[in-house]
Amino acid sequence: MLATTISLPVIDLTDFPSELNKLAAASTTLGCFRVVNHGIPAAILAEMKAVVRSLFDISADAKLLNADVIPGSGYMSPSPKNPFYESFGLYDAASSSDVHAFCSLLEASPFHRETISSYALKLHALIVEIASKVAESLGLAGYSFQDWPCQLRLNKYNFTNETVGFPGVQIHTDSGFLTVLQEDESVGGLEIMDRTGNFVAVDPEPGTFLVNLGDIGKVWSNGRLHNVKHRVECKEARPRVSIALFMLAPKDDRVEPQQELIDSDHPRLYQTFSFEEYRKLRLNTEARAGEALSLLAFDQRTVRG
Repeated sequence: MLATTISLPVIDLTDFPSELNKLAAASTTLGCFRVVNHGIPAAILAEMKAVVRSLFDISADAKLLNADVIPGSGYMSPSPKNPFYESFGLYDAASSSDVHAFCSLLEASPFHRETISSYALKLHALIVEIASKVAESLGLAGYSFQDWPCQLRLNKYNFTNETVGFPGVQIHTDSGFLTVLQEDESVGGLEIMDRTGNFVAVDPEPGTFLVNLGDIGKVWSNGRLHNVKHRVECKEARPRVSIALFMLAPKDDRVEPQQELIDSDHPRLYQTFSFEEYRKLRLNTEARAGEALSLLAFDQRTVRG
């Protein structure tokens, strides 16, 4: 059965504070929206997509040089669960040394290196702006995400005639605070779960970025932000390429609900924990669709004593 197609809320980044209420509604109910007027030229988006396609043409041995900085941050080869998916990872897009190391390991040409560096810098500024506006929509104006690590992922789905109808990536939530995605401009396949529990298709819209909220966002907001479940399905026999920037967690690795979002009507929902602990918990339990958060629930009985 084909999934129903949904039109996501569209947030105009040049129209604030007028867009705050719309942003709050999108972030707390659907957990997913688009941004327009983001200030990144179409030429840079096209150049980066071309660079990504060329990177996947290097040898299998060369791809493995993109090793993990933290578990799961490097190259991901096709796996039994996601056999048509592969991905490069750049651990912190805001770090010029991380960008340099990534490009050097993959022997990127000077043009490719400049394109990746410029894209990473612009996307980092954009994701910080979006996260700050999300915080402001919850009443936390002025909260700074500037030093939060942000991981860049370059994704390819090797779809063929034989794979049509199969999953490209299994159902999951993103583990971090939020994700900014540049979709494939011509090949769809992304589906998100709506509030009724049904998956709905999200068609690509060139020139926009898709934003979705993750598990750390849900914890940080004391349950206000919705960590949307999503997946990728193979709909047609063409390779699909996407580029995602994940804002992970605070630089000190300490994750906890914000005190300003805890009150008598909104009791504390989660313990304080480290992002590294949470990543390991997701990996060890294979609970990758937000279920692991239930293991970190805050026990109100310890407060009542």
